[in-house]
Amino acid sequence: MIDIRNLTKKFGSFTAVDNLSLHIDKGEFVGLLGPNGAGKTTTIKILTGLLKATNGVVYISGEPMNSSNKNAKGKMGIVPQYSNLDKELTVYENLVFASKLFRVKNYDKKIHELLDLVDLTEYADRKVLSLSGGMDRRLIIAKALINDPEIIIFDEPTVGIDLNGRRKIWDILKYMKSVGKTVIMTTHYIEEAEYLCSRVCLIDSGKIIVDDTAKNLKEKLGSYILEYFDENMLTRYVFFQTRTQALEHAKTIENYSYTVRETTLEDVFFNYTNRKVT
Repeated sequence: MIDIRNLTKKFGSFTAVDNLSLHIDKGEFVGLLGPNGAGKTTTIKILTGLLKATNGVVYISGEPMNSSNKNAKGKMGIVPQYSNLDKELTVYENLVFASKLFRVKNYDKKIHELLDLVDLTEYADRKVLSLSGGMDRRLIIAKALINDPEIIIFDEPTVGIDLNGRRKIWDILKYMKSVGKTVIMTTHYIEEAEYLCSRVCLIDSGKIIVDDTAKNLKEKLGSYILEYFDENMLTRYVFFQTRTQALEHAKTIENYSYTVRETTLEDVFFNYTNRKVT
């Protein structure tokens, strides 16, 4: 459904996206995981036709994507990192405006269905400027779904949202996954990618370092990690397939402080890049 081929984007001498290729099938939930500045948002802007690539091409259902391809754009719902709502309008009025842009028939019914989905029905007549950060973000999601898109793109959907708000958004994302929508999500939250995504692409310096399920990424490295301080007070990491193997090895370094724990995606990313997702 989505085919990204040899995508490169340069800003002067700086390469934000570096020969990136990625194929996403219909119904997949793919996470682009990486630190700030890794090239995630730039990739999304090219994917959605908001930015022109220096090199490479993006295909949406076999059609090359560009700023004038209305058919491809009509298949997408986009949840940007920053608010795209009219703060002076009410919750309901924002969705009416969006529905008219997409010429949605019977939009009143559609709006009420979406308000129910994002748990904002009781706030329909409230102005957006009075909403909390979490409610604002859920309304942005509802706006992105107004045209019932086949592809939904979330750019850092829970950034700056408190834990309770994040959990509510996760429920919406899980629902999108359950009904077979094709979802792309950028995030730098490890647990978010691990919990929601069927595939995770680790991105750093504009390149996809590795692409697989979270489970496979961890198992390839080792399901358990022995973490300890060596004689130079540097942290060392040794990976093992079982906790028993890790504990056995720990006996050989018992003079040092150590921890045995399950491997996380953070460990996988650090193993490939020597830096953390922050």
